[in-house]
Order: sequence, then structure tokens, then C-alpha cells
Amino acid sequence: MAKTRVLIAVKTYPTLASKYDELVCTAGFREDGTWIRIYPIPFRKLEYDKQYKKYDWVEIDLVRNDSDFRPESYRPYSIERAFDIVGHIGTEHNWYFRKEIVLKNVYTSLDKLINDAKDKTKLISLAVFKPTKIIDFIYEEVEREWDKNKLEKLNARAMQLNLFANSDNPFEVVNKLPYKFSFVFSDENERQSTLMIEDWETGQLYWNCLKQNDGNELKACQDVRRKYFDDFAGTKDLYFYLGTTREFHLMAPNPFIIIGTFHPKKVDQLRLF
Repeated sequence: MAKTRVLIAVKTYPTLASKYDELVCTAGFREDGTWIRIYPIPFRKLEYDKQYKKYDWVEIDLVRNDSDFRPESYRPYSIERAFDIVGHIGTEHNWYFRKEIVLKNVYTSLDKLINDAKDKTKLISLAVFKPTKIIDFIYEEVEREWDKNKLEKLNARAMQLNLFANSDNPFEVVNKLPYKFSFVFSDENERQSTLMIEDWETGQLYWNCLKQNDGNELKACQDVRRKYFDDFAGTKDLYFYLGTTREFHLMAPNPFIIIGTFHPKKVDQLRLF
């Protein structure tokens, strides 16, 4: 089986799936700039040298995910030998080498993107999107605990694995985020939308800010907002990575959520005299 070479661009915050485990949705780009989704991945259980970072080039044995109708969806042939990290693209020259892969196909109209998602000949489920205007970045409190039944099953399974492995570092399920973070924005047609962001980095930023603010959740949320609204939206050339969920892809009026951001510095246009 020939390995697929993928530039990792997306790692969503872990979720619980009772059929599998604590899982992360990973997505990225082939060398030609086309999207690919890799799921399921029990990321935090991978060996340390297999725990890929964003913008790592990885080589992986993939097979089509037959349980998912979205054409970008693949799954690892074997989790045990899932990833070989073979390179990394840094931020040199204001992300120039990342841009060459990422910005080959950018949507600026949400209606166009949604139409392509609903079109049975396309079924687009991953996209780079350029908002025309960022209006706000909001946070809302949500359920603080994982689904009890799923959590009990996963904890029981983890306990069994820890016993068999005789591990000194037992696996613990990641904490659930108590807040939902969303961008409010408009596109080139002045269509206004509010989309939540499920990037792992957003969740980790919240936990880091919470620690820095001695457990003050309001200050932590305000710090997250400052990073995304004041910094990314205010001083950077901001793009969204958008993705659909399989369940709502064909049902929801807008099936997309934000699964990551791409944010090089703004480049001043040269003036011609």
C-alpha cells in the first residue's frame, strides 16, 4: 500500500465516541492542495514520536472511510503504524511556503460553499474560507461534563488497558471545555454568520489562560477573545478552515463549523507612484 503524504492543518478538540475512544478529527492537504480528512485518531494515545503537530508533513497508510459519504474522508489502515512524520513547514517569509499549499482554492462566498456542499456531485466538506469582515468573537457557557454513559465506558476501557500495560502514567480523558467560542463575520455578499470554532488550539488556549488567571473563567474567556478578535482578526490576514459534520452535512442550512484558522501577518500593498 502506497503511503499518502499529508500536510497537517487541522486538529479538532478531542471528543468522546463510545464506539471508539477519545478521538481527534485531523485534516490537511495533499501536495496538490486538495483536502483530506483522517478519522478516527486517538491522538493522545499515540506514541510521542507519532504525535504530529500542525504543518507537519506526514506519510500515512489510508483507506477510504466507507462509513462516511463525504469524499474527503479517509481512515488510517492501522492505528499502530499510522503516521511517519517526514517534514515540517515553518512560518518563514510570512508563511510563504504554507500559503503555496493552503491558498490554492479559497472561498469568499458562504452561499457558494454551501451550494457545493449540498451538490451531490461535489459534497464539499472541507474548505479554506476568507471572511470579508470580522464582526465579533463571542463565548457562551455550555455543559461542563462529558456524557456520563460515554465517560463511564471510556474510563472502564482505559482502566483495563492500564492494567494490561502496567502503566505508571494512566490515561485520563481530556477535560470538556465549559465554553463555546464563535466568530461573527460577513462574507463578500454581506451575509452575516456565527460559526463556532472547534480547534484544539482554542481549547488549549482557554486552559492556559484559566491557569494564568488563577481559575477566573471570565478573565480567561476575555483573554481568548483578545487573541482571536484583537490579534488574529485585527492584525493578521485571517482565513478560516471550515468543515462539516457527517450528521448535519445534508440536513443543516449551513453545515459548516470553523475547525481552524490560518493567520499570516497582513501584507501592506506597495504603492505605485
